[in-house]
Amino acid sequence: MSLQVRRRLGAADVMTLLNATLGVVAMVVAVTVGPTAAARLVLLAAITDALDGIIARSQGGSEVGPLLDSIADVVSFGTAPALFLYVATRDAVSTALPAGIPLAGTVEILAVSAVPAVFVVFSLVRTALYTVHVGEEENRPGIQNTLGASILAAGYLAGVTMPAVLLAAGVLLSLMMVAPIPYPKLRARDAGLMGLVQAGAILAPAVAQRIFPRLLLLAALAYMTLAPWYYWAE
Repeated sequence: MSLQVRRRLGAADVMTLLNATLGVVAMVVAVTVGPTAAARLVLLAAITDALDGIIARSQGGSEVGPLLDSIADVVSFGTAPALFLYVATRDAVSTALPAGIPLAGTVEILAVSAVPAVFVVFSLVRTALYTVHVGEEENRPGIQNTLGASILAAGYLAGVTMPAVLLAAGVLLSLMMVAPIPYPKLRARDAGLMGLVQAGAILAPAVAQRIFPRLLLLAALAYMTLAPWYYWAE
């Protein structure tokens, strides 16, 4: 039996696969190059995630599209930002551990991987529950894992690099993914504006005193804190 890949996958699915590819590259880059480059790739993956939805709405999606999208989200907005967090905080966490503790190597591994693991698990839970239990037209409980990943990436590019702040943000955003708070979809106009700012944060993160990542971080935090009460989508 053939999988009939060419017949069963559409243009939106190709963009979804590009999203997943960027997530994997971001993980490799986080380890080999550093967290700044990884953060830019996570934001680029978020743009492709938005584009696959636009293509699916305009050209129609495939039967496998929603499942592919969910899997890609876990790769790019669960695992990739978790590895970014690990690289950005591991030295500080390792240094903070007391000297001479028993099983020092094991304790260090557990300590530096704890928050990244929590982020992946909550992203996975949120994606699975949303896929099965939330309809397309319903407000979405909890923040999108795309938003959580974008806040971490934009924050780092904006200059928020203190390990304690990054770790605290990782825990908070993990909890927000499954919070029982309904979030409306962004209006097309607002999504387009955020996409332009996001592109600026990717292409020129340091220009004009980090203006693009700072604007993106401000917009993302405003949506996370205010949208359930003061934002109405089309």
